[in-house]
Amino acid sequence: MEFLELLKLEFLENTVQNYLLFVLLILLALLFKNSVARYLCGSIYRLVGFATKEISREDSDLKLQRPIRLFVFWIALFVGFQQLQFPRFLDLADAEEFGLKMVLNKGYVLLIAYLFFWFLIRLVDVIGEVMILRAAKTANKMDDQIVPFAVEIVKVIVVILGSLTVLSSVFDVNIAALATGLGIGGIAIAMASKESLESLLGSFTIFLDKPFTYGDIVTVNGYTGTVEKVGFRSTRIRTFDKSVVTVPNKNMVNAELDNLGVRPIRRVKFTLGLLYSTSVEQMKDIISAMEKMINEHPKTTENGARVRFLSFGSSSLDLLVLYYVDSPDWEILIDTQQEINFNIIALVQEKGSDFAYPTTTVHLEK
Repeated sequence: MEFLELLKLEFLENTVQNYLLFVLLILLALLFKNSVARYLCGSIYRLVGFATKEISREDSDLKLQRPIRLFVFWIALFVGFQQLQFPRFLDLADAEEFGLKMVLNKGYVLLIAYLFFWFLIRLVDVIGEVMILRAAKTANKMDDQIVPFAVEIVKVIVVILGSLTVLSSVFDVNIAALATGLGIGGIAIAMASKESLESLLGSFTIFLDKPFTYGDIVTVNGYTGTVEKVGFRSTRIRTFDKSVVTVPNKNMVNAELDNLGVRPIRRVKFTLGLLYSTSVEQMKDIISAMEKMINEHPKTTENGARVRFLSFGSSSLDLLVLYYVDSPDWEILIDTQQEINFNIIALVQEKGSDFAYPTTTVHLEK
């Protein structure tokens, strides 16, 4: 009986039992929030139906478990506070009127909404990573381009829904009236965000017209590189010096764009200067042997090489060298060029000639 009487003792108009229930709920939340988070994560993985072997379970858990743990703790804290009441001598206003109770209630709803939509964004990220890795294993490059774009659209939708939820639940904003007001001010908003809207329309144009896809090598606005991502507003291009250039999508569709990735072959063209001491017979032998060597290379197109005596330079006999590499890949192109250039050096020296360089001859009169 003494214990039951102790539980009924009151401090600040709350019984000891109420305080114990509050502390118990907080302790249970601290003890079991990790277990609850792991269980919910496992259930989510099974529910969405994807295997986590594409990405490490640790990475996905780090992204999902933290908002779940915080969500569980604040739910327990809210239930615990429901066991207590403010003392009447504080004379606090009701929750419907402005005061401490309203601030606490609105702040709690705002925090819960933030944690919930934060979790949704993290979930979209995890699913998006898996879909991107799966798309990379397919031969079609279009899905590599669509999946990141779709992930960004879903995240934008989640943010918009979260904002509307907060405005409606926390700030008591009439969403219907707000939508009407936005309709009236839509023209002003469209004018203010003209650049962003053009880039957004440009992104849809890219997907519909398909001037390039993920992984293509393109040249646009003076930049050449590999398309890494087509986003909601811009396209990221990884240049050959490994820097990242971000180009607005409206520029990608309005500017002249050279898609090197759709070329079946790559052309190599340059001028080679030989010494003026090279004889006609040596020139003919060099030209014939050079064409044969290039045509026989496994990475060049058959009978595609052209080597011609082009002109008499100021200090050299100039040869035009033209051939095609049978691959659009940049690495194969430069490797093939290197091999052929080494062979050209050996061939010219073998034929008894050499390469010219700018020289000046001065004749002194007595």
